Amino acid sequence: MSSRTSLSSLAELNERIVACTKCARLREHCLDVAATKRRAYMDWEYWGRPVPGFGDARARVLALGLAPGAHGSNRTGRPFTGDGSGNFLYPVLYEAGFASQPEAVSREDGMKLTDLWISSVGRCAPPGNKPTPEELRNCQPWLDEEMRLLKRLRVVVCLGKIAFDGLLGWAQRTGIVSSRSGYVFGHGAEATLPNGLRVIASYHPSLQNTNTGKLTRTMFLEVFERTKVLAERA
Repeated sequence: MSSRTSLSSLAELNERIVACTKCARLREHCLDVAATKRRAYMDWEYWGRPVPGFGDARARVLALGLAPGAHGSNRTGRPFTGDGSGNFLYPVLYEAGFASQPEAVSREDGMKLTDLWISSVGRCAPPGNKPTPEELRNCQPWLDEEMRLLKRLRVVVCLGKIAFDGLLGWAQRTGIVSSRSGYVFGHGAEATLPNGLRVIASYHPSLQNTNTGKLTRTMFLEVFERTKVLAERA
């Protein structure tokens, strides 16, 4: 997205994201899932479109994920809402003071975020939860513009290595870093970019990680409690 088409608000950006049709494979997959549905959600009208960011436009903290889940965000239209990852994430955000309630079930459930914006490096649910490199590249302008519009941003929590790599890609594209050398992903790993932005990494709250104990609630809560400290210091 060039400077000539730069947007003036996150709300305007979200409208553009929802209307995006860059990736034919992803658009077809999301619509197919929305049409066939899962038995438990037969009474739902699936969102089936790219999923916009969500939260506090004045946030000092960004939680950056991978991509929407086929029967989670692709169904509800809001990040980490309506699936196992969200069921793990939002209670922790509530306990850490970022979320107004511990349960996230739909766009109309009254959830409010304070000092936090949630987004992802991919905006459409990919088959097998694996977007292609080209599909992730197609989404890069959305992240670039989102980062520009989050004027008070101080800390980014990268949920998983793909999100971590996506953030470093943004830092390279914008000239903040010249190389990714020295930035290593690991749960709880912290870094400070040359522009002062703090980065903290976490394992992704996928069922694969949470059901196996690779990521526990205590581990996850510690990340967001640490995030609050970093945001206050910044």
